[in-house]
Amino acid sequence: MNEGLLFLAHRIPYPPNKGDKIRSFHLLRHLATRYRVHLGAFVDDPDDWQHARTLETWCAEVKLLSLVPRRAKLASLTGLLTGEALTLPYYRSRELSRWAAARAADGTVTRGVAYSSAMAQFMPRVLARRVIDMVDVDSDKWTQYAATQRWPLSWIYAREGRKLATWEACVAADFDATLLVSPDEAELLRQRAPAARARIGAYENGVDAEYFSPARDYPNPYAADTLDVAFTGAMDYWPNIDAVIWFAERIFPAVRAAVPAAQFTIVGSRPPEAVRGLARQPGVVVTGGVPDVRPYLAHAACVVAPLRIARGVQNKVLEAMAMARPVVVTPQAAEGIRAVDGRDFQRADDETAFVAAVVAALRAGAGNPAARACVLARYDWEHNVAAIDPLLNTAVPTATPLEICPA
Repeated sequence: MNEGLLFLAHRIPYPPNKGDKIRSFHLLRHLATRYRVHLGAFVDDPDDWQHARTLETWCAEVKLLSLVPRRAKLASLTGLLTGEALTLPYYRSRELSRWAAARAADGTVTRGVAYSSAMAQFMPRVLARRVIDMVDVDSDKWTQYAATQRWPLSWIYAREGRKLATWEACVAADFDATLLVSPDEAELLRQRAPAARARIGAYENGVDAEYFSPARDYPNPYAADTLDVAFTGAMDYWPNIDAVIWFAERIFPAVRAAVPAAQFTIVGSRPPEAVRGLARQPGVVVTGGVPDVRPYLAHAACVVAPLRIARGVQNKVLEAMAMARPVVVTPQAAEGIRAVDGRDFQRADDETAFVAAVVAALRAGAGNPAARACVLARYDWEHNVAAIDPLLNTAVPTATPLEICPA
C-alpha cells in the first residue's frame, strides 16, 4: 500500500481550466500514482462543487471547504491589525488546520505538498518531508499591482508585497524544498531567502499537446470575413483585464487601420464591465466563458498575450504555441518560457513593435509549426512534474541543491 500524502491547495485542482488549476491538477495526478493522496482545498467558485466526486478518481480522501471571496476579503483585513500579509487571513481556516493536523497525528499521511505560499500555514511540521510549490513569487505581483493603482490601493498592495515577501522567505526556510514555475522565479526567491538557496528549485509547466492539437477539426467560431486576433484567459483576473484594455485601446486601433478585416476577440469567463464595455469599440468581441477555447485558437490568425503585469509562465502562451499559432507577446508574458524569439513566438517590447508584429501575422496568414515543436520538446507535463519525486524522499538531505528544470 502506498504511503499517505497530504496535498493542500488554495483552489480546488479541478477542472484544469485556468492557469493555477492546470498546474495543480497535473501535480495532483502525478502524486496519485505514487501516494494515497489526501486532498484539502478551497472552493471559491460555486460551479466547481459539481467536480468534487471526480477528484475521488485520484484521491483517497477529499476535504473541500467553501470560500466566499467577498467574505474572505473582509476577513483578510484583520491582517492590518496583526501585521501579517492579508493573503494569510484570506485563506485562514480552523477546520482545515484541524483536519490536516489530525491526518498527520494518526499517521494517515507522512509527507505533505502545499500548493501556493498561503497553504503553508496549514502544513503540519511533524511530517517526514514537506515540499511547497509556490508557483510564482506572488509578492512581486502585488508590488507590480501597486504601481498601477491610486492611493489607498497603491498603499495596500505595496504593503502586501512587502509582507508577503517576508512570509515567502520564512516558508522557504522552513520547508524541506520549495519549487517555482521557472528558473527566473526560483532565482528571485533565492535572492530574498539566501539561507534557503540550496532548497529552492523549479519545475516548468507543461501542455497537454494531444488535447491542444492543431490536427483536429474544430468548428470556426469567427465570421468568414474577419481576421481574428485572439486573447484567452480568465477575465476576472486583474493582469488579464489590464492586458486586454491596453491592447484594445492602445494597439488594436492601429492594427485595424492597417488591416480593416481585423477583429479582436476576448475569450474568457466572468468579464467585468470594464472588459464587456470594450465590445462597443469597432472590431472588438467579448465572448464570456466558452465550453472550449481550442476553436478560438485554431482559427485565430494571431494570438496575443499583451500582459504588462505577470509572474511565472503563462499557460495561455504555451497553449497557443501548441496549436501552432503565431503568438505575439510582451516581455512580461514571455518571461520564463524557453522559446526562441522570432521563431517560436514574436516578442514586442513597445506599442509600435506590438502593432507591427500583429499586422505582420495577419498579413502572412500562416500557422507556426515551430511553436508546436518547441512545446513538444520542452513542455511535457509528466516529464517536468517528476522533478518533485526525489524531494519527497526522506533519504534526501535538506541541503541537497535542487535540480532546475531538468532538460
